[in-house]
Amino acid sequence: MVEPGKLAALLATATDVLDDVSEAFVDGHRADSAVRKHGNDFATEVDLAIERQVVAALTEQTGIGVHGEEFGGAPIDSELVWVLDPIDGTFNYAAGSPMAAILLGLLADGEPVAGLTWLPFVGNRYTALAGGPVRDNGTELPPLEHTTLADSIIGIQTFNIDSRGRFPGRYRAEVLANLSRVSSRVRMHGATGVDLAYVAAGILGGAISFGHHIWDHAAGVALVRAAGGIVTDLAGQHWTAESKSALAAAPGIHEQILALVAAAGSPEDY
Repeated sequence: MVEPGKLAALLATATDVLDDVSEAFVDGHRADSAVRKHGNDFATEVDLAIERQVVAALTEQTGIGVHGEEFGGAPIDSELVWVLDPIDGTFNYAAGSPMAAILLGLLADGEPVAGLTWLPFVGNRYTALAGGPVRDNGTELPPLEHTTLADSIIGIQTFNIDSRGRFPGRYRAEVLANLSRVSSRVRMHGATGVDLAYVAAGILGGAISFGHHIWDHAAGVALVRAAGGIVTDLAGQHWTAESKSALAAAPGIHEQILALVAAAGSPEDY
């Protein structure tokens, strides 16, 4: 485990680094696609520029390697590694939506021990170290309380009903249908990191991610756990850097969502 004083110093350095790239993030709003990736995914020039700047600054100032979405980098199973998503919600960002963020997590032997999520367009700067508390712009947020699904807003990823893969579209639709029967307040923000940060902040009661990319999850998992929330995969197993999905929620809500996910059956049956 990393010594708490060192973790606090690393968080302070990372905060400065993300602040330094926030202006470029805002200035690049509605940026065009620069790199076409899998399917209809893409990266903007701003993604690439922010990743280069953050990687260079963190490497120089902390001596810890960085694994970024666009260029890869240090292995995820390193003793210490920063995990960066320079723009979470790239489609939102390119379209002009404010639901886009910079995500930065610190993994120690695969476990998230620090999380930073910047939402520059709406002014949120969420930070946390393992054990909490979560702060927004330096102001301590209250820990998550035990609550119910019926009284909560839940975030879920967007999807194509005809998509295949590990979690087919029709399976996702069934999970969504089950959620709607208990909580009609389901939201699709189109940015996994935003959903997870909002769970940590108590804005969302829970969030479901059908994705497996570590850069989408590292920062948010650290935030949710620091807030007293629970993060597993969709099978209810403790979330790790190798997990292929994520379910993050406040106490009380997590077990309710998990039961509704289980009621959808096996993804292989869809």
